[in-house]
Amino acid sequence: MNELLATLAAVVIASATANAHAQDNWPSRPVKLIVPSSPGGGTDVFARLLAQSLSETTKQSFIVENRPGASGNIGAQVAAAAAPDGYTFLVAANASIAINPFMLKSPSLNVERDLVPVARGVMSVNVLVVNPTLPAKDLSELVALAKKQPATLTFGSAGTGTSPYLGVRMMEEIAGVKFMHIPYKGVGPAYQDLLAGRLQFMYTDLASAISYVQSGKLNALAVDRKTGLLPNVPTFAEAGWPKFDSPISFSVLAPAKLPPAIVQRMATEVNKAMKAIAPRLEQQALVPVYDTPADFDASLRKERASWATFIQRNGITADQ
Repeated sequence: MNELLATLAAVVIASATANAHAQDNWPSRPVKLIVPSSPGGGTDVFARLLAQSLSETTKQSFIVENRPGASGNIGAQVAAAAAPDGYTFLVAANASIAINPFMLKSPSLNVERDLVPVARGVMSVNVLVVNPTLPAKDLSELVALAKKQPATLTFGSAGTGTSPYLGVRMMEEIAGVKFMHIPYKGVGPAYQDLLAGRLQFMYTDLASAISYVQSGKLNALAVDRKTGLLPNVPTFAEAGWPKFDSPISFSVLAPAKLPPAIVQRMATEVNKAMKAIAPRLEQQALVPVYDTPADFDASLRKERASWATFIQRNGITADQ
């Protein structure tokens, strides 16, 4: 019996030593960053900038893998189901982690149970953009058009569970109008139709829209916060909508059972990487949030509560 106990103790000690060694050496092989949307959107822009910087600062490869669909749910599920070994992370917009849980009647992913917050990442400057053929030069003219043509002006989003979609629903609530929603698998395909005139407007992250606005291919009517990239475009508050608040963030999460030591290490590396690319993030209208996993977890819980109230008040479901 004593020999058996000694053997079991040795196995436990060896396993603990191996785990500690693995955590100390992390990352020792390529790390996958799953983006639950198509290439070309703000989440993808941030993930690729972050992956490049992490590869440089850790001396190990960080690879972006796009898994679009279902308003970000597909990619989030893939990340949650991955081995909690520090070699798969989720880089997602707040829609996937703070909104979707309240949109679906029977969600297949429980964010609080299946994922652990690592770092908030960045907050996006967001913009309302329209096709230049639309006869609306400002927010008031867009609303006037919508009142003349109820539920006919079309807007696109990556799905009903996304914050850009809810941003437009918030516009409807404030202005007392209705628009027609056209869902896509990602903002990349939506931009194709918006640029071609098959879609009339979008509320989206400026990171993905800035090049189109600066080239004159799209007109910007309002932003959710002031930015030097579009100094002459008013904020929603300046346009008379001080209560409009539909933030977009791109954050890093991991499978729920990832060891705390690696969660903390990844958070530290993300913050370090963002500092290294801060000027490039600023050029993409992305504002770094240097926080801890605990701070991110607390702010995420508050955000979920806020969106839950708005969604319930407006009777919004994933089927819209």
